[in-house]
Amino acid sequence: MGTRGSKLALWQAEYTSQALRAIGVESELVIIKTQGDPVQDLSFDKMEGEGFFTKEIEDALLRGDIDLAVHSMKDLPTRQPDGLCISAVSYREDPSDVLLVREDAANPKKLLQLPEGAVTGTSSSRRKAQILDFRPDLQIRDLRGNVLTRLDKLRQGDYDAILLARAGINRLNANLSGLTVIPLNPREFVPAPAQGVLAWQTNVADLPIRRLLRQIHHPEVSAATNVERKVLQLLGGGCHLPLGVFCERDAMGHYHAWAAFAPSWNGPVTRVRLSSSTNYQLAEKIAESLIK
Repeated sequence: MGTRGSKLALWQAEYTSQALRAIGVESELVIIKTQGDPVQDLSFDKMEGEGFFTKEIEDALLRGDIDLAVHSMKDLPTRQPDGLCISAVSYREDPSDVLLVREDAANPKKLLQLPEGAVTGTSSSRRKAQILDFRPDLQIRDLRGNVLTRLDKLRQGDYDAILLARAGINRLNANLSGLTVIPLNPREFVPAPAQGVLAWQTNVADLPIRRLLRQIHHPEVSAATNVERKVLQLLGGGCHLPLGVFCERDAMGHYHAWAAFAPSWNGPVTRVRLSSSTNYQLAEKIAESLIK
């Protein structure tokens, strides 16, 4: 089982290992460094290509060095390399983003409790565009590093506030003491496609492993993330695209989707909300509406 070496990636690998053990399968972990790991001074939109956190792991899978790759699904390019496929996906952790504000900087009288011109940290073009849509006065500063490193930078005063995925905070049980936590509704501050979901990638021809993974697959999650990732594919983007898409299914089986898209990190944000009794062609309708 191949994975990156960050604490969050190792949590994901351990979760996968436990899920496999529950169906009688033992696994061995192989840590693989990716091209995105050592780059700490550039935001994603300034890095060339795509698959910053997946390519080296996929190469190991294609060589047969590993049988299974564990990814954060939002990091995976929408087009799979020849010979590889996503064989299963996990449950979905809380998909929302969260705004963390230093308590000594928080202003309860202001929207999102951010003071005028607050220095706000994120390297995501999507998060930059959407937070500026709510608060155009903010100063945006790039923020890299793992979850715990980002929290340390906030507490040290490098930023007044930072934006993180709730899923990573929850999975690491991160200490948020001294910080004001502002939950962001995923229907308003729209998350990245497939945020909060793990993807299990294999070789297409490895039918025994693919059959095993079907036993821990969550088809209801896949039905929603397929819509989200299809929109991303139709707009021709990778993880650097300022696009948020969130799709959920209600108790009646109907699909509801929210999307937010900007031409650049500091461009105007277009928002779309669509509902359908089926997910058929839903992604195409969302993409068409965003382009219009």
